[in-house]
Amino acid sequence: MNIISNESLIRRNARIGQITMLAGLGVLIGGMIISFQNKVAYQFFISIGALVLGFILSQIGIYYTNRWGRRPRPDEILDVALKGLDNQYTLYHYTTTVSHLLVGPSGLWILIPKQQGGTITYSGGRYRQKGGNLYLKIFAQDSIGRPDLDVITAESELKKLIDDKLGDEYNSYISSALVFTNAKANIDITEADDPPAITTTAGKIKNVIRKEAKNKKMAKAQIDAFNSLFGIE
Repeated sequence: MNIISNESLIRRNARIGQITMLAGLGVLIGGMIISFQNKVAYQFFISIGALVLGFILSQIGIYYTNRWGRRPRPDEILDVALKGLDNQYTLYHYTTTVSHLLVGPSGLWILIPKQQGGTITYSGGRYRQKGGNLYLKIFAQDSIGRPDLDVITAESELKKLIDDKLGDEYNSYISSALVFTNAKANIDITEADDPPAITTTAGKIKNVIRKEAKNKKMAKAQIDAFNSLFGIE
């Protein structure tokens, strides 16, 4: 399997995470120090403003650190999970309109990594997470959010690019997969639940890809067309 990564973007975003985390911590400490001093009107507003700004900066830092600063990163986990696929496959990280894209005989796969643990279910049009660490959900942006909307957005962006460059007939090759990378994640979803994307764990995604390659094999000409579009001749 070939791997193409935007290393400069990864380094830049990891650095942003480090800087904003440290800045947020510094501002929070400063706000707390001011709040313990003799109270006058302007000190109260400064301390509140500092605490709010510090919280915002720390949340930005957590967002960037979770995706680009913490090892193993989502792209590194996907690299390991898909290791063993042959050289007909190319895995793109942060070089296309979607963050992680696999191109090969089984088609185009938008891979959306999720780090949440616990039991993952899908019903009534929503993903839900049972269990997991409450502290991480509240303070480390570890709640499951709306993966269904992530799928819709990613597919829409990729389809628009392909429509413009290759024609809408190529969109039939697009599939999406939510890949839960946490070793403690348990997927409790069946086909009858009708999720918007294949939902699996990092340990099983390679088998999913190989199975789909048997069901709908994409010709080399189509693979080459996509790789050329994404920057490989």
